[in-house]
Amino acid sequence: MKTTTVFAKTLVIGAVLFCQAGFARTSPDPARGSQGAATEKIVRAYYAAFEKKDWNSLLQVVGDGFNFSSPVDEHINIKAFKERCWPNAYKIKRFDLTKLVVNGDEAFVVYNGWTTEGKLFRNCEYFKLKDGKIKDYECFFGPGVNYPNSGK
Repeated sequence: MKTTTVFAKTLVIGAVLFCQAGFARTSPDPARGSQGAATEKIVRAYYAAFEKKDWNSLLQVVGDGFNFSSPVDEHINIKAFKERCWPNAYKIKRFDLTKLVVNGDEAFVVYNGWTTEGKLFRNCEYFKLKDGKIKDYECFFGPGVNYPNSGK
């Protein structure tokens, strides 16, 4: 996937989700229903699994037919995700979610990630859930980012 295509896609998804921010919430609010709170809990559990290096916890929040995409991966399944992406868990210290916008069964996240060596990387990610599990997950990062496996 070309960098310009990824950038354009990121802008469109971000614009759509941020425009809907009036209808979305960034924290659980029982008065507005439980679907958004459940979505937020699942997304946060995804990041916690990486921080704890707990593959079994991650498997609890991903659903059948899971698809992952990024600028270097296009629609890979859970097996390929484990081979290509999971080794990064051992290089990640923590995630600081700076923005979490939930709209029903979708979530858009912007975060600062910290490696075990103290390096910062910043990504935005889009999650789509089905039946209470992560079905589709897209990670957007650009060239030159200190992502844990980039070697920078």
